Amino acid sequence: MEEKALQTLYALMGQIGDLLVRNLDWMGWNLFLALIPLALGLWLFEARRLSPLLWWPVAAVWLAFLPNAPYVLTDIVHLIEQIRTNLYSVWVVSLALIPLFILFFLIGFEAYVLSLILLERFVQRRGLGGWATPLELLLHALSAVGIYLGRFLRFNSWDIVTQPSGLVTSLDALISREPLVVMAATFVVLLVLYRLVKVVTLALITYLQPALPLGDTRLQS
Repeated sequence: MEEKALQTLYALMGQIGDLLVRNLDWMGWNLFLALIPLALGLWLFEARRLSPLLWWPVAAVWLAFLPNAPYVLTDIVHLIEQIRTNLYSVWVVSLALIPLFILFFLIGFEAYVLSLILLERFVQRRGLGGWATPLELLLHALSAVGIYLGRFLRFNSWDIVTQPSGLVTSLDALISREPLVVMAATFVVLLVLYRLVKVVTLALITYLQPALPLGDTRLQS
């Protein structure tokens, strides 16, 4: 009986090791890309006396990489695929695979939420609070486009520089019905999730202050 239990344990550990090997590389890369806009946002929107000649190019890079943060949500396709393959037992799926993906989604999308919170603070400090909501909606829309370009047309943020002609040519494909429906649905998902996660994030920031570098969190919901 004890030997059988050990064999089961070894089998479970082997499956967990396999799923970690299968997922950690690409998850790590995607989270690295997702955290770039947050890192740039801390510099752009919290730094003082940043030269406009430097600020605008960095802001362009921030905008180009911003869709990488919510893009992680589309990686749910990998979770579904791995569940369907029946490679892992129900215990491994429930206690390891799904929690791993949930953590991955939370980190990536939280980077998106914090990036937009930083931008909102930046706008409000300059007396332009009325632009906060239009900017938020615009960024959700641009992120929806970026997510579509990444997930379906397989473009990366740096292709703006490395493949500008190919990217521009592919933009024609965005005006057909299916891409527009997908991007509209993505926009709605981003808007709803952002508003929900933002409330929780601001509550946590308020609770944890002054340890975090986000300063005053009295932002409009």
